[in-house]
Amino acid sequence: MHISATAIICSVRSHGETGAIVRAFSADDGLLAGYVQGARGRNLRPVLIPGNVIKGEWRVRTPGQLATLVAEPLHSRAHLLSEPLAIAAIDWVTALTAATLPEAHPYPRLHSALDGVLSAIELAPAARVWAGAVAQYETLLLAELGYAEDSVRDGAPVAMMAQNRERLVAHVLGERRTDVMAARERLVDRLKRAVA
Repeated sequence: MHISATAIICSVRSHGETGAIVRAFSADDGLLAGYVQGARGRNLRPVLIPGNVIKGEWRVRTPGQLATLVAEPLHSRAHLLSEPLAIAAIDWVTALTAATLPEAHPYPRLHSALDGVLSAIELAPAARVWAGAVAQYETLLLAELGYAEDSVRDGAPVAMMAQNRERLVAHVLGERRTDVMAARERLVDRLKRAVA
C-alpha cells in the first residue's frame, strides 16, 4: 500500500531511540498512522508538531503492518509554541481528533473544520474570535460520530464546551479520557480567564 496525501499532524508519540509514531488526518484517507525514523532529530522535530500540515508518504509492505511515513513540511504552526492559550487549543483539537476517529476512514467535513479551527487559532488576534470554533468543532465531531441528537448548537463557547464535555467522555472517549481530557481542561481553564 502507498498513500500520498496532505495531512494535519494530530499526535506524535516517541517510539524507540529516535523514531516516533505519527498520526495525521487527511481529507481523503482519514486518520493515518506511520512510523517516522529520526523523528526526534534536529531536522524533523520542528516539522512533527501537532497542528502542522505535512505532505506525507505512507508505505506498507504487508497488510496489518504499521506504515513508514516520510513527512515534508507544508505549513508550520511552531511559532505558536510560545502562546499558551493557542497551543492549548491546538493540543486539544488534535488530541481529540487522534483519540476518537477510526483509522483510514475519511471525514471530509471534520477535516475541513479542523483546518479552519487551526487557521482561526493561528490568525485571530484573540481567543474570543476562535473559542466558538473550538466548541463547534467538538459539536461537529460528536455529530459525525453519530451523537448529533445530544449535541449543542449555539451559546457561549465555554458553556458549549461544558455541555459537550459529558457527551465526549460518555460517548467517544471512554477509557482514553484521562490523557485527552487533561489537554481539554488546560484549554478550558485558560479560556475562562481569556474570554470571561
